[in-house]
Amino acid sequence: MNFFESVKYRIGKLGESIVHLTADVIYDRREGFWVSVYAAFLCALSYVFEAVARIRYWLYNKRIMRDAPLGCLVVVVGNLTVGGTGKTPIVEKFARSLSERGRKVAILSRGYKSKSDSAFGKFLRWITHGESPKPRVVSDGKNILLDSEHAGDEPYMLAKNLPGVIVLVDKNRVRAGHYALTEFGVDTLILDDGFQYLPLKGQLQLLLVDKTNPFGNSRLLPRGILREPIAHLKRASYIFLTKSDGGEDPELERLIRTHNPTAEIIECAHKPECLVNFSTGEREELAKLDGAKVACFSAIAVPESFERFLSRGGADIVLKKRFLDHHRFDIHELNAFFWSAQRHGAEFVVVTEKDAVRIDPSYPAALPLYYLRLEIEILKGIDDFESAVEKICFPKRRADEADGGESAEGETAGAGEKSGVEKSGGAESGGGKSESGERAGGVSGRETGKS
Repeated sequence: MNFFESVKYRIGKLGESIVHLTADVIYDRREGFWVSVYAAFLCALSYVFEAVARIRYWLYNKRIMRDAPLGCLVVVVGNLTVGGTGKTPIVEKFARSLSERGRKVAILSRGYKSKSDSAFGKFLRWITHGESPKPRVVSDGKNILLDSEHAGDEPYMLAKNLPGVIVLVDKNRVRAGHYALTEFGVDTLILDDGFQYLPLKGQLQLLLVDKTNPFGNSRLLPRGILREPIAHLKRASYIFLTKSDGGEDPELERLIRTHNPTAEIIECAHKPECLVNFSTGEREELAKLDGAKVACFSAIAVPESFERFLSRGGADIVLKKRFLDHHRFDIHELNAFFWSAQRHGAEFVVVTEKDAVRIDPSYPAALPLYYLRLEIEILKGIDDFESAVEKICFPKRRADEADGGESAEGETAGAGEKSGVEKSGGAESGGGKSESGERAGGVSGRETGKS
């Protein structure tokens, strides 16, 4: 390692230490005089951040700054807090369900922590008045065109799990939306982590709230985990309480209703579905965890929930390590962990699906390596996830089917049989509605949720 590499390494480690300290202060994990001083400094900054967030929202609300409608159904999925609400599985489930119903879907992501143009490249383009780069296409619906380093963890994972769905990465999601419409002919856009992205007008605002830790210490960044004030719950069309155990939380519901009396509340749980072999892609039953000595590592916002899944599955966790959220593992870190796991008697290693995309597929793991795949289960507010998608994105179709069913019940058996044939034809023609009709249905879903 030469001098410059050594300096770069030390600066990187110092930066990681500061981020770790900040996270510990935000979650009140450390105590002490200097910790209190640092917390007070962060608290002062959070007041500045809150003022900026409120002014920005006010400017868009008063139409001084304007959003850009794109003329298609835009579904926004996001949260008020940083990380850890289980957003990616919800986006995946929505995109798959919409695609299966005949929609041509594109997911727009900013590609957090993805590799993009260098600062010098951006400066050179600005000086020379060069054209802005096109949105990066992670998946064209047929092929995955970027790796996780250039796409970002979540976009790559979504592209991998959603054949037939377009996945684009661009910090300017208005530009990405236009690109998706003109180049791929999509009729539905899903903004991944888009609740704070006000320049693009969304008809449906789906807000995710982690029921186990809804708003942290109720402070904004950088002293808390909030990206904007709790009062902005009022912008949501639907509120998903994630990581729910099905129990009542009247205090949280009261707080939500104080700021948003009309949005429908849907409770859901993220549950382990299976283990997937990292090398072969083969799925294995969760029973493999029961009684096994397991080592695990993760680089996600809330590692406790992942470790809890393993423990509840009966695993004996003999070694665990936590990295910063979105950390990219190098071969030395992986080798050191697997060596330590062997010393602790681990039978195999388990990571999250999001972490698995940041490991080189050709990495020769010294122990069997698996990742945990999660699924979404609706607990309250609606029957199941398919019903949720139908109600939120196709309210007009759902209402038409309900009306058709009621009218058919009042007829005689013979007439009912004839009517059934006629209604079958009507349903088929309804299934082939024009895109504008379905988009109108999506918009009416928002109005229904807020009226």
